[in-house]
Amino acid sequence: MDTFNVQYCFTMTDGSREVFDLNIDARSLNMLVDVPDNPPFWTEIDYYQCPKCPFTKNERSLCPLSVNLVDVVKRFGRIISFEKLHVDVLTNERIFSKDTTAHEGLSSMMGLIIACSECPFTDFFKPMARFHLPFAGHEETIFRALSTYLLSLYFKNSENESDDEFTGLSKIYQSIEELNIAVSKRLRAASQKDATVNALIHLDVFAKFMAFPVEDNLERIGYLFDPFLQKR
Repeated sequence: MDTFNVQYCFTMTDGSREVFDLNIDARSLNMLVDVPDNPPFWTEIDYYQCPKCPFTKNERSLCPLSVNLVDVVKRFGRIISFEKLHVDVLTNERIFSKDTTAHEGLSSMMGLIIACSECPFTDFFKPMARFHLPFAGHEETIFRALSTYLLSLYFKNSENESDDEFTGLSKIYQSIEELNIAVSKRLRAASQKDATVNALIHLDVFAKFMAFPVEDNLERIGYLFDPFLQKR
């Protein structure tokens, strides 16, 4: 099986470290995780189940997204959001480093973990996960999301599908907002402190931002194309 690895290394102010080796199937883009023998209650499929979840308890007893987060909650469930730390992210291509807070560092990693779950509502984010960009800002997220969506339409071209107004992209992010609400309830039940919950809230800010009328987001990055378009 071909895989690729993303490593997140969190160094606390006291010098202690938490290292996460995230192994991802290069074809399916699902993260390879070992399901715990006794999974925590908050991973059960019907515990604060997302309103649009297609799975029933008979089909799938555990939420595939929540299972991916068990190790994160286990190691960071007692960390407060604004605890300072240093994060190194190692991919096959490069290394990223940042002095930041627990919730921002976790948010970056959780975004990748969520995208690489087997939840059908996160499939759109798998191409971006393959080219993971830690700590992405608003304009970077807009550019990556719009580009990914347009490429997805290109690959659907044989089915004569088009979406000039990006309505499909808005629906994707609206579904992600609903998903984030449900997952945040699971994490509140699982965590003693707020770092993991606020990391998800940090991600949800981007979801809300992208759910705005797409024209607003297009205007924010339109200037990037001026040098090319003005010379044509």
